Amino acid sequence: MSSSPDRLPVLAFGAHPDDIEFGCGGVIAQETRAGRTAHLVVCSRGEAATHGQPEQRAAEAQRAAGLLGASIEFVELDGDSHLEVRTAHAITLASIVRRIRPAAVLAPSPVENQHPDHARLGQLVRDAARLARYGGVHELRAWPPHRIEQLLFYGLTNESEPDHVTPVLIDISAPETVAAWVAAMEAHASQTSARNYVDLQLARARIRGLSAGVEYATALFPADPLVYPSLSRLGRGARGF
Repeated sequence: MSSSPDRLPVLAFGAHPDDIEFGCGGVIAQETRAGRTAHLVVCSRGEAATHGQPEQRAAEAQRAAGLLGASIEFVELDGDSHLEVRTAHAITLASIVRRIRPAAVLAPSPVENQHPDHARLGQLVRDAARLARYGGVHELRAWPPHRIEQLLFYGLTNESEPDHVTPVLIDISAPETVAAWVAAMEAHASQTSARNYVDLQLARARIRGLSAGVEYATALFPADPLVYPSLSRLGRGARGF
């Protein structure tokens, strides 16, 4: 595997079977279309949801991952709507970080005004990314330490976006990217039949894109300031008006 950060995998975490697709599925589709490996980790099977059974929701997530060009695994923590912030859970997620060895990690934002599983998973992934670096954690000795390049949070709603962090906007306007993203969201038929989540997420991306002079964009929120090797590697400013 290449050591270049641009070629290392993207690792995305979701608390429920549809979180990654709705929150950052366009980014995953964009990365895999560019030849980058993406791996999705889902930390419940949606067993507390009003709509859909766990087996159905897991099957929907597997189909959606295939449409995004990503691999997927499920991790059993405390179950849907019961997730707690525990060191043991952070170590479990850190073992995945070490095994996959990604450059970028995506996770739901830790903002509290949303489903509590989302915020708590954001905290756990933040902790896991740190623990994955430490060589002395005995539970992780099966894998060598790994330092990620970026931890980026996604918001599933406007309310869950951090209001004190300037986002990085990822241009996902390519028609093939949008088509793959929409197909992946629609794969979660148990959820989209109950509420129009697809239009909601497309509208959010459309507004972000229009403000930046592109068709569609996803906002990701860095956990830490991003460091660039030179001005030439910076993207352009997002002000479109």
